[in-house]
Amino acid sequence: MVEKPCGLLSIATVGERSKTLYALLFEYVKSKRPPEKIFIVHRLDRDASGLLVFAKTESAKHCLQQQFRNHSAWRKYVALVEGRLWRDAETIQSFLAENAAHRVYSVKDSKKGKLAVTHLKVLKRSSQTTLIEVRLETGRKHQIRVHLASFGHPIVGDKRYGSRRNSIGRLALHATNLSFDHPQTGQRLQFESACPSSFLR
Repeated sequence: MVEKPCGLLSIATVGERSKTLYALLFEYVKSKRPPEKIFIVHRLDRDASGLLVFAKTESAKHCLQQQFRNHSAWRKYVALVEGRLWRDAETIQSFLAENAAHRVYSVKDSKKGKLAVTHLKVLKRSSQTTLIEVRLETGRKHQIRVHLASFGHPIVGDKRYGSRRNSIGRLALHATNLSFDHPQTGQRLQFESACPSSFLR
């Protein structure tokens, strides 16, 4: 289990291969005696922060990824969004597609996108923003960011998807909770990461 800081890539891209969380972990486990391996299970956007699980064996990787696919592993996030959400809870559902410029967007046709379901719960309201808890039922690329933007409440600092505010100098999205069954013992494991203080201010 690791806590990824904001601004660090989870894995390599075409433009960046060395400054990634995976590269740091790879060097860490390789230096052990005997050397160990590391396998990617899932990822977080560069500008998001919070909890990620990596696997040390290929079988553990497949087991964990299967739990994400069948939704037995669950994730919760906190996000600071623009505007005031008036209802205390919402569920957003759409089909997500990606264009050639790697921008994700919602479509109505199920044949043109993948189903995405996001559950929202209000934690705190201010005059211009709302702090919310986000629970993913599916895990699509940029799902939370696209759903909140299409809902009219983009995440603070998310210029890519329409945010006009950046009062905290970062994307206001943090993975706070992660729960799954241990690949070997089957024991249910739960991990928590505190909401960044800048979101609360």
